[in-house]
Amino acid sequence: MSGSQSAPEPATEAAAPLLDVVNLATHIGGEERPVRAVDGVSFQIRRGETFVLLGESGCGKSMIALSIMRLLPHAGRIVGGDVRIDGRSLRTLSEAEMRSERGGRVGMIFQEPMTSLNPVMTVGEQVAEAVRLHDPDRRNQVTERVVELFREVGIPDPERRVNEYPHQLSGGMKQRVMIAMALAGRPALLIADEPTTALDVTIQAQVLELLRRLQRETGMGILLITHDLGVVAEMADRVGVMYAGELMEINDAAEFFRAPRHPYSRKLFRALPMAEKRRHGLDVIKGIVPALDQVFDHCRFADRCERVFDACRERQPPWRENGAGGYRCHLDPETALAATAAAASSASPDVERSGELLAVTDLKVHFPIHRGVMRRVVGHVKAVDGVELTIGQGQTVALVGESGCGKTTVGKAILQLQPPTAGEVCFDGVDLARLSSSELRAKRSDFQIIFQDPASSMNPRMLVEDIVAEGMVAQGIGGNRAERRKRVEALLAKVGMQPAAADRYPHEFSGGQRQRIAIARALALHPKLIVCDEPTSALDVSVQAQVLNLLRELQNSMGISYLFITHNISVVAYLAHQVAVMYLGRIVEYGDVDAVLGRPLHPYTEALLSAVPVPDPARQPDVVRLQGDMPSPINPPSGCYFHPRCPHAMAVCRDRYPPRLAADDGRQVSCWLLSPERQLEGAQV
Repeated sequence: MSGSQSAPEPATEAAAPLLDVVNLATHIGGEERPVRAVDGVSFQIRRGETFVLLGESGCGKSMIALSIMRLLPHAGRIVGGDVRIDGRSLRTLSEAEMRSERGGRVGMIFQEPMTSLNPVMTVGEQVAEAVRLHDPDRRNQVTERVVELFREVGIPDPERRVNEYPHQLSGGMKQRVMIAMALAGRPALLIADEPTTALDVTIQAQVLELLRRLQRETGMGILLITHDLGVVAEMADRVGVMYAGELMEINDAAEFFRAPRHPYSRKLFRALPMAEKRRHGLDVIKGIVPALDQVFDHCRFADRCERVFDACRERQPPWRENGAGGYRCHLDPETALAATAAAASSASPDVERSGELLAVTDLKVHFPIHRGVMRRVVGHVKAVDGVELTIGQGQTVALVGESGCGKTTVGKAILQLQPPTAGEVCFDGVDLARLSSSELRAKRSDFQIIFQDPASSMNPRMLVEDIVAEGMVAQGIGGNRAERRKRVEALLAKVGMQPAAADRYPHEFSGGQRQRIAIARALALHPKLIVCDEPTSALDVSVQAQVLNLLRELQNSMGISYLFITHNISVVAYLAHQVAVMYLGRIVEYGDVDAVLGRPLHPYTEALLSAVPVPDPARQPDVVRLQGDMPSPINPPSGCYFHPRCPHAMAVCRDRYPPRLAADDGRQVSCWLLSPERQLEGAQV
């Protein structure tokens, strides 16, 4: 075990803790130089309490959860400390005894439900397995108990849903099935590992509210793992901040948001994107998390800390008690509280935006549905159904909406990666849909795309030099290999990477670094427009800040335009000039970002914004609850597509799709609430 100085055990309270993690140490790999994934971590969780573990990817959050459940990878092992549930040590249990604990007193919800559910079994049968194993009182009523669990977690029509397969359910419904499975054994402790990361804000709000309600009803403790400070503010009673395998701070949630003690905690807050930081840039955390295959004899945050001094590099910081918890730092309490946010970087004025670069008119992308032996066309999936938007030079237009609404298809259709069914895509005055394949190939250097997952968009067998230069080779520009190499190195420097990165492979870089490489590849052809498809959704707050700052700097220096596809509203507020809100293949509200986010006019926009978690426990938003899921684009509702879920639906909404109406501030809204006909049509549905 390393020489890390662990936090002392919290003081014993009148009621014994539900979960007691004491000096936990988990190593991965060989004995000679193991990765110290968890390095002397201690914390407690009481019944009815939500304890949140917060921190960057790779800091050890999920490894703590897997250590508690004893589900470590093959090379992982617990080398020190203990984990106790109701005073009983889990480390001393046999594997057979541990199996009864998993799904019994301790339930777990994993990050990605699709990878956790068996695709060839119905969801009802998968939950039934958990009932048979962990609920002996209901073994003779398994089907009834499964339906009861589905009803408890808010799955509509549970009698029918139990017979469906995972692929037939939406992301939110699959996550609810995972929660039902975790609850089958009536757990005293629920571990939720990033349960909402892959979900839209509306579905995320539903899942978080469900967890809160179940906690109120059952009194279970929750260990929630996340990197979203908004989710922390909504859910946490206490917060533990992880960094490089170690707990840096434990604090009461309200106190944590009011006055975080550790410099790392404060840097996380300053990296959050928001509208007021638009002209100054985000405060990034320089460098990366240190390698964990070493014994630390100093502060492991020292190389990235703006408050570092000699003691930080010479010895490990002490654990300082602080009310409900404490923090690990050489700074004394007075100095820590006085260390206010560093001054923001100098203002970076927006580049002057002039001229229309892209104009999309009545864009449609319909996919035929084939059935029968003869593969007859029996219908169409209307993924994009009449989208109109414009992007000026040096301008960012954000496209937001729930998963499945058609955002990515719009981006692909604009770039002609997906042939449009109808409509025009005029780029610099040229309709791209009318170009021949050779003419389109010659034009492709003007527009590029950055994908959501940079790792899957790069050939793992190619060097970074070849990945970045691939477009130059395809377009026949950049001269010979030596000249292209110079250009690649210049591009890497522009995105904040060392020239030596050209000689390495993608797997040797962090997620944020791979995204920088993807941006360098997109810049290689000097594009005028870049379609950014969820480029920051999988990134931590600190890495996200680096990427967003880079995109803004490139826009200001090179005049690049962006179509930014995302469901992160705070990113929209920071980066975008205009925002278009999509629902079921159509844009329902489109206008200036401050106007749309400040005063939404369409009921769907209002619901979307109300569901965004706010990183402030004192500001609990009044979430507009939408009923049901988004309808299928195969068979959209009559009239306004949103009317079955709209709290303000009127009779006219069922009969006719609303026209595109202009609001007093110039934005366009497709809603009958803005029409004079609202006064003529009858009462609410």
